[in-house]
Amino acid sequence: MVNSKFKNLAKVASITSILFTSALSCHAFAMNPFQASYQFQYNGKNVGSATRTLSKSGNQWSYVFAAKAVGLASAKESSQFTLNESQIISNSFTRTSKVLVHNKSMNMKFDPNSRIINTKKDDKTRSLAWKNGVLDELNAELQIREDLKKNALKSNYLIADAKEVESRQFIKQGTEKIKAGNTTYDTIKIVMKNTKPGRETIFWLAPSLDYAPIKVSHIDQKNSYGLLLTNYKNTSI
Repeated sequence: MVNSKFKNLAKVASITSILFTSALSCHAFAMNPFQASYQFQYNGKNVGSATRTLSKSGNQWSYVFAAKAVGLASAKESSQFTLNESQIISNSFTRTSKVLVHNKSMNMKFDPNSRIINTKKDDKTRSLAWKNGVLDELNAELQIREDLKKNALKSNYLIADAKEVESRQFIKQGTEKIKAGNTTYDTIKIVMKNTKPGRETIFWLAPSLDYAPIKVSHIDQKNSYGLLLTNYKNTSI
């Protein structure tokens, strides 16, 4: 039960982790460093917290998701990338998780010169064929976020995981008001299309907070997982 619960927390992270960044013009990439905090829910109950942190050093960007279910488990994801005008160029991705005494890890290295993506999940290694525009599960969130700013959401995004590069589709489904803490946000509702029965993922993104996710909901058959914003700070100021 605990292991299943936190595996899905990491999934929500990644998937959430699957919604956000691109550019306002061909010569200015409007991505701002920030830090956001979230409450994590499992089947409607608060069980932990999470943070997202985007930072920059020179031409290198780092996006980190960290989560903890009190006394039970923790998980961390990190994406390193650069920018070419409005396109994210993936460099590396790591994921680690701990559930009680059980540890798991996954690493990806992107090599555009050799046109190979090297992955390692626990002790299993693979080499995936390169595809132009490929993203990881975390920085894809950023690419989508900026594409929304330009009203240029693509029909499909190429996402690499440990086993394959697959095309994933996100559908814009209007607007909705979402309350988080003492604030009610106007949001854009985005649904990730899932071909597997009994699964659904929805994101609510706030234009007033640079299209940051205010809420994320993931239903996996009889279980539900969610994130709700508790604090947001633009750290570029």
